[in-house]
Amino acid sequence: MMTDPIADLCTRIRNANAIKKTTLSMPASTVKVGVAQILKEEGFIADYAVQPGQPTSTLVITLKFGDEGEAVIRTINRVSKPGRRIYVGSGELPPVLRGMGIRVLSTNKGIVSDRTARAQRLGGEVLCEVF
Repeated sequence: MMTDPIADLCTRIRNANAIKKTTLSMPASTVKVGVAQILKEEGFIADYAVQPGQPTSTLVITLKFGDEGEAVIRTINRVSKPGRRIYVGSGELPPVLRGMGIRVLSTNKGIVSDRTARAQRLGGEVLCEVF
């Protein structure tokens, strides 16, 4: 039984980046798909797909690499953990690396990036930071 699926997502992305693997797969959930969608919208991954299956669906993520083979995602860290949740208000969201990175938040409007949260004046739980 997995106790922290978002940490598992971050670790799988980190490990795939380390060995320059272009695709990775994992069991899908609505939160993981939401995080993958934000990463694609912000340009950190090339694509993602949900493949239906029994007993669970599979989330397949295609990573993005630069012209010289460097990984687009330099660091992906879990911020809020099951033992210590981190919540922020809309005014407490400074840009990550002067706008070069993002924070992924879980809000009452769904999973959003920090840019969207600032624009819509939303606060919520910080799931992870990517830069």
